[in-house]
Amino acid sequence: MTAAETPPGWSYNPSSWSERLPLIAVAVVGFCIAGYLALYQLGVFDDVWEPFFGRGSVRILHSPVSRLLPIPDAGLGALGYVVDAVTGAVGGTGRWRTKPWIVIVFGIAVGPLGAVSIMLVIFQPVLFGAWCTLCLASAVISVLMIGPAMDELLASLQYLKRVHDAGRALWPAFRGEANPTEAAGVGASR
Repeated sequence: MTAAETPPGWSYNPSSWSERLPLIAVAVVGFCIAGYLALYQLGVFDDVWEPFFGRGSVRILHSPVSRLLPIPDAGLGALGYVVDAVTGAVGGTGRWRTKPWIVIVFGIAVGPLGAVSIMLVIFQPVLFGAWCTLCLASAVISVLMIGPAMDELLASLQYLKRVHDAGRALWPAFRGEANPTEAAGVGASR
């Protein structure tokens, strides 16, 4: 890792593979859980695995909230995890400055998905008086991803602010079209 890969003022690189690979792995696990639940909602399986809450998962997965959209909510969750994994994998270790757009898409995908997961967990006991073990596991995964993803998002936003403060064009920097050597120097003297 070069010094240019660590954002100015940071002690680590939030775009390093050691920071991103765990998030990608967790997103793949989340996809497997949400995909299994979506297949149950679509009738591929007759029953769903539920070790703790009796028929709670069945009540939650067939609730009116789970069918508010044309596709089951677990299917949307699975799709969200795919977006998390793909956007987490795109780009190198300097992507906080070389591809800010993908870091921002990654942050948008992870942040709102985590918020929706928290909301759906609150709905379980409040609206339906039931719990769903795998839904809770999926929500925990979503929440665990938020902090590390927001670190990288913050590094990209700080980089774009430095570009703006230096009087340089923001749009090329956002798209990663700025000269990487020149871009690395923006704000490095601070």
